[in-house]
Parts: sequence; structure tokens; C-alpha cells
Amino acid sequence: MTQTLTQTATGTYQIDKAHSEVTFQVRHLLTKVRGHFSDFGGSLTFDEQNPADARADITIQAASIDTRTVDRDNHLRSADFFDVEKYPTLTFKSLSASPRSPQSFDVLGDLTIHGITKKVTLPVEYLGRAKDPWGNEKAMFEAELTINRKDFGLAWNALLETGGFAVGDEVKIALSIQALEVK
Repeated sequence: MTQTLTQTATGTYQIDKAHSEVTFQVRHLLTKVRGHFSDFGGSLTFDEQNPADARADITIQAASIDTRTVDRDNHLRSADFFDVEKYPTLTFKSLSASPRSPQSFDVLGDLTIHGITKKVTLPVEYLGRAKDPWGNEKAMFEAELTINRKDFGLAWNALLETGGFAVGDEVKIALSIQALEVK
């Protein structure tokens, strides 16, 4: 697949779900459990020349959680964790952006999980713009953030007979986004 880099800088984009992913990992016992959300979307506004004007509005459907284990996924959807019947979405709405370099910036925003909203800083890497083989203009971004799940009311745990707990508190969230320019 050949991609052509383009020179224009400003655009409004919709997340291309087919070419993007939202993943997470958390400690379970001594190892890490990884998973993803399969249903998400959102819009981005980005100007290469003025990244401080960047805006993002992302919504994730909590019920789309997938760790490749049906029983675990059903438990995560239950009132012990996401309580998807009561809180069907996770959202991130940006408030401001601060450039760290031409390709990286920190996006301050409101992250809402399980009905609890906290301000977080999302470190974002801008990977560039390109036209796909069908002539669609795309912008690519990656971001990683670690949160404490208990800050968002996801406090369920089980005490292990050997000491410690079954589920770690820190959750690493990773976004890999291809966004399609809206014309």
C-alpha cells in the first residue's frame, strides 16, 4: 500500500474505526490482562501549524469491551465494574492542548468513566497526514495514558489467599487513531 504525504495542515476529522484501536492493560495476579473496546467513535479538529487549537471528542461504548474471555467480559460489564446498563459510555472531551514539540502535545480534557468525570492530561503524538489509496485524507495520532481505576469508581477486587489482590489499580490505556478528514 502506497501512501502520499500531503502538505495542507488544518482539518476536521472523524475517527476511522476500521483503522483505529482503543486498548488497555491491567495487572491480574502477577501478569497483565489486555483487552480492547470494539465500538467507539469521535471527532477531532487539528491544525498542524497551531496544535494548541486541537480538539477531541471521543465516545467508547462500554459494552464493547473484549478481553477474549466471555465470563471476564460479562463481569466487566456488570455492576462490579463498568455497569454498562447504567453507564453505557466512556467519554473524553478535550479542553485545551499544549504543544511539547512539533509532533507531540498534551491534551487536557474531561475523562468520564462509570459516571465519574476527572480532568486528565493525554500525551498525544501526531504521526502525520496521508492520503489512503482511495484518495481520502487522513491524520494519524497515538496516545497512552495510565489511570487509577478506583478514581472512576471501578473498585471491585478479590483478596488472594497468598496476599495481595486479584486486579491491579493502574490501567494503561492506548489509542491508535486514523481519522478521516470531513469535507
